[in-house]
Amino acid sequence: MPLSGVVEFVGREEELQNLHQLLQDNKQVAIAAIAGMGGVGKTELALQYAIQQRERYNGGLCWLLPKTGDVGIQVVQFARMQLDLKPPEDFDILAQVQYCWRRWREGDVLLVLDDVSDYEEVKSYLQSLPSRFKVLMTTRQKLGRIAQLSLDVLQPEAALELLKSIIGVERIEKENDLTPQPPSLRGKGEFDSPPLLGEGLGERSRGELVALHLCEWLGYLPLGVELVGRYLARKQDLSLAEMLRRLQNKRLDERSLSKSKSEVDMTAQRGVLAAFELSWQELEDDDKQLGCLLSLFAAAPIPWKLVEQCVTEEDAEHLEEIRDDRLLNLHLLQRKGEGIYQLHPLLREFFQYKLTGLDKGEELKRSLCWVMVAVAQDIPESSTLEQITAISPAIPHIAEVANHLIQYVSDDDLVEPFIGNATFYNAQGLYNQALPWYEQCLEVTKKRLGEEHPDVAQSLNNLAELYYFQGRYSEAEPLYIQALALRRKLLGEEHPDVAQSLNNLAGLYDSQGRYSEAEPLHIQALALRRKLLGEEHPDVAVSLNNLAGLYDSQGRYSEAEPLYIQALALRRKLLGEEHPDVAQSLNNLALLYYFQGRYSEAEPLHIQALALRRKLLGEEHPDVAVSLNNLAELYRSQSRYSEVEPLHIQALALTRQLLGEEHPDVALSLNNLAALYCSQGRYSEAEPLHIQALALRRKLLGEEHPSVARSLNNLAGLYYSQGRYSEAEPLYIQALALRRKLLGEEHPDVAQSLNNLAKLYYLQGRYIEAEPFYLQALEIFERRLGADHPNTVTVRKNLADLRDRLPPNPE
Repeated sequence: MPLSGVVEFVGREEELQNLHQLLQDNKQVAIAAIAGMGGVGKTELALQYAIQQRERYNGGLCWLLPKTGDVGIQVVQFARMQLDLKPPEDFDILAQVQYCWRRWREGDVLLVLDDVSDYEEVKSYLQSLPSRFKVLMTTRQKLGRIAQLSLDVLQPEAALELLKSIIGVERIEKENDLTPQPPSLRGKGEFDSPPLLGEGLGERSRGELVALHLCEWLGYLPLGVELVGRYLARKQDLSLAEMLRRLQNKRLDERSLSKSKSEVDMTAQRGVLAAFELSWQELEDDDKQLGCLLSLFAAAPIPWKLVEQCVTEEDAEHLEEIRDDRLLNLHLLQRKGEGIYQLHPLLREFFQYKLTGLDKGEELKRSLCWVMVAVAQDIPESSTLEQITAISPAIPHIAEVANHLIQYVSDDDLVEPFIGNATFYNAQGLYNQALPWYEQCLEVTKKRLGEEHPDVAQSLNNLAELYYFQGRYSEAEPLYIQALALRRKLLGEEHPDVAQSLNNLAGLYDSQGRYSEAEPLHIQALALRRKLLGEEHPDVAVSLNNLAGLYDSQGRYSEAEPLYIQALALRRKLLGEEHPDVAQSLNNLALLYYFQGRYSEAEPLHIQALALRRKLLGEEHPDVAVSLNNLAELYRSQSRYSEVEPLHIQALALTRQLLGEEHPDVALSLNNLAALYCSQGRYSEAEPLHIQALALRRKLLGEEHPSVARSLNNLAGLYYSQGRYSEAEPLYIQALALRRKLLGEEHPDVAQSLNNLAKLYYLQGRYIEAEPFYLQALEIFERRLGADHPNTVTVRKNLADLRDRLPPNPE
């Protein structure tokens, strides 16, 4: 029987209870590790059970080691030495064992067979046991129909408690002063799979966080935690953070993972590497190759279909046999769900350690890269929630290729792993998670392919586009310009990538209110796409939609509408009814109708767009926030205030959550919620929101932007409603001047500013000053929106009221 270590036994209370129940319900029971590795604590659990239940087993405890020799001989030797039994020597060994069973001391007996690798070798000795005997086996294999207790690694809390019990709480508290920040589990520039297991652990001191990171790196394997803990206990001046760094650098070769000769009180007899080596020796060459291939995947669940694609020359059934009969049977692999498997982190390290001596190691790496590149290429830019769910299991493995195996990816495919991951996050509006992938992509492509390469241009374009989505327009522009220039130089004027750059730069200028610069670029992009791709192509629909959006922003509604309608029809034809681009077209056409006062036509389109976005993208997506905001504004224009506020509050909360506090869309939501409160006379609630929106827009968009003009106008409107005319007038004048400069004299927003300033003068009795402004506003509205538009009708009424106040003209 092994020694009972001095280390506190933690985290196994439930397993001890389950084990006892199994021994009462069954004549035989095996304990197996779910990960199948040595070091998960099978022997220690058996030992602790034996100690805990020693009074119950008053007939004695017999601890047998099948690996050290014939079990029958061990039983006979035990009986002779401990029970003073003398089986006849002329009996064969089986008969001698049965003799011992029959004459064993009275009472219940516990037989422990520690580390059984072949049940058939011990089965014959156990078949004639009396019922008072309980047999407990520890094993790294599945033993047929024998009841088993699957033993998993420790929970994070239990692993931390085990470490504390070895090195002391004071050692961890001391780490608070030694470690400025908890060390990362990832190297510089890595953006791969999620943390292993240690999430949701609440508030922690820095020392505890370092200790948890240490346990996490060890995969919460009891043997690993105990070995490292004992090593730290011997090395009093070694910090936990330095210990973690050593593990990250030396991995399984780190000496702390080997059993020291001085640790005579440990139950475990081997270090981590030696414990795993026992299982490795039982594998055939094909088994080893599959284990090494699996280690190349990320430390995350692995869809089996990806494994099959990596070894297409192998028969699928043969792979299944290796997986099920060898790796799973030896518990070297875990089944996490239907068609999903995973290696324990330290077993993954072990197989990678063995990969260096494998003849096919390089071939396996290239094969994995080829498969993950193909998966990355298939990730759609406008992914639905269903597609995101389907793609998600592959993402950490694409990341693993990008971070650690990129040298095995060909030049032609170099950008694909980075773009695949970025596209995955982009489609969900998770721009901060997409950003490092685009940055890393640009860095890697420049380093390998040189400054002048089409993939560098693509990387510049993609990074610029992400900055654009984040509202970082000043950072996006130089990258867009570089990408366009490089594509023109390398690909010529007539290439789809050049059209893409023209379109994207135009979209940026549109968002900045630089309409005169945007229009020729949009027109060029549309013409080029039609020429190169034909009339029926999704990119042509994009250009139609974007050119329409430009005209919409300029108040050129009659030019925008047919383009929006064409884009919607084309997208429905090419992409089907349920596609995010179709939702975008519905939203944009609804906005056009809203600006024209065609509210009954706008509402069903807004509702369709919102429902489609929720269905395809989920509740938490920037496009859903946009639709909530737009529907709310439509209702506000119809004075349906009770429906407006919850929509605006949802939109603002969602935008803040997804895009952060400093984003143009947050400013838009603040502005619109303030406008609602102003409409309801809730001026004290409206004012701080208008001020925040104005300050944010100035910071993000600069002083000369249409959105800044809108905020100036709206804040002036608030002061006007409160009778604070002296504060309102300079803001109205600034807004009018800015709109004239940016939008031209014929824009509806200019007419709105003229009307607002006229109303201010009217209420102050400055009728002579107000009249020309009303006249100009009426003329613009009639020409741009029509005689029956609500805005036109309002200005006409305002002008009539004014003229009633004017003195009669002298004859």
